[in-house]
Amino acid sequence: MIDICCIGHVTLDKIVTPQKTVYMAGGTSFYMAYGMKQLPPKASFQLITKVGDEQRKEIERMRHAGIDVVCYDSAHTVYFENRYGMDTNHRTQRVLAKADPFTLDEVEPLEAEIFHLGSLLADDFSPKVVAALAAKGRVSIDVQGFLREVRGESVHPVGWKNQTEILQYTDILKLNEHEMVTIGGSNNPREVALSLAAMGVREVVITLGNYGSYIWADNKFYEIPAYEPTEQVDATGCGDTYSTGYLYMRSQGADCFEAGKFAAAMCTIKLAHNGPFDGTIEDIERVAGQSFR
Repeated sequence: MIDICCIGHVTLDKIVTPQKTVYMAGGTSFYMAYGMKQLPPKASFQLITKVGDEQRKEIERMRHAGIDVVCYDSAHTVYFENRYGMDTNHRTQRVLAKADPFTLDEVEPLEAEIFHLGSLLADDFSPKVVAALAAKGRVSIDVQGFLREVRGESVHPVGWKNQTEILQYTDILKLNEHEMVTIGGSNNPREVALSLAAMGVREVVITLGNYGSYIWADNKFYEIPAYEPTEQVDATGCGDTYSTGYLYMRSQGADCFEAGKFAAAMCTIKLAHNGPFDGTIEDIERVAGQSFR
């Protein structure tokens, strides 16, 4: 039985910042897979993805790095353009290509304690797919893709089409400060967390960029501090890195507060460079100022 199974598309990303333009792989699945690889192997991990021919070499690189990857065929690879200004909390996106959604047949063989759904676009996961996974393990969802509608090449925020149906199967929901307004109608994280909990979500994780994060679980709020980065280079994948650290710790029985601090420290390290988290457990403990072992 796998501890954490991440399901999501590995993308091709064009990242434009005031300093430079970088082309690289991306997507929740990419950032989580490499982030997990850097951590002590206390939680087993498997990646389920779909790519077109454009990213087959990237999948082979991941396997060569020792990542357990199951890859299904897709007509195309998801191709994102992410543009950041001086404020790394804000970005604009274009989608230059889409991949095929995940199907019931593809998730039927999977066995895991936690399934993390790295949604990138609204049709990646149908309610039936989410229900099938929930029957086998805990479901963790990054809400971002469910709130993205592609019009032409532009990405526009939209309401969550199947929100009520999918939330009843959701154990852990991760969202940021913009997404909480879209689905919760409020910029107050406590209000949004309580409304989502009323719909059946057991743990609500809301990241607030430089202002830290809030977690609602077990009828309690946990306020997690943000750590000061040495440099702010690229925020792409920071939310996915947070989910990586949080689920890694929760899978081992850590409480929400400890898991949140661990995740926040991982994000701080990742923010200082392009690409996925490449630090160590020692780096995380140095940033957080405590031991997690």
